[in-house]
Amino acid sequence: MKEIIKNSLQKAISYPEYRTLVKDLLDQGKSTGPNQSEDLLNYSLLNDKRMKRLDKTVKLTDETLAKLKDVKEPQTWLVLTEGWCGDAAQNLPVIHKIAEENPNIKLKLVLRDENIELMDEFLTNGGRAIPKLIALDKENEVISTWGPRPTTATQMVADYKNEHGSLDAEFKKDLQVWYNKNKGVNVQEDIISFI
Repeated sequence: MKEIIKNSLQKAISYPEYRTLVKDLLDQGKSTGPNQSEDLLNYSLLNDKRMKRLDKTVKLTDETLAKLKDVKEPQTWLVLTEGWCGDAAQNLPVIHKIAEENPNIKLKLVLRDENIELMDEFLTNGGRAIPKLIALDKENEVISTWGPRPTTATQMVADYKNEHGSLDAEFKKDLQVWYNKNKGVNVQEDIISFI
């Protein structure tokens, strides 16, 4: 696995580079990933708007800021993502804001569908769910992982699947409403629990 992580880190890009990549692809009428469809393009367009808004509005809590001061050793947060992923659009701006606050934390992003070997090392319930954050120490050993959703959203998904069997458009709309109301606080709570 160490070799897989090393290879992915060599291909990784920064958050600003990721935002530019997504925007440039959208300008060409494309989404990230090998599969192109009107649906994925529409999700990507919506997600680009969400991320643009969140980049401007995410506020870190006092608890998050205080806990970030405890990070004295270098860490790399390697995140698997794709531009069409709604959970990634809601969570990446928060993760970026957290990482920006401490120079010991380097945020690096890779596209899931270009890094399947890495993704398959970090499945969620057997699936390639994203975003997936892999926190690495200075030796690139895994400290912790997070994703694809904050704990409250994860519970909402599990409860809905238990009751209805699968997620539908109505639930996905409700989940986006929850994200908007939560304003990234649950993501911060989850992440400061492992840093």
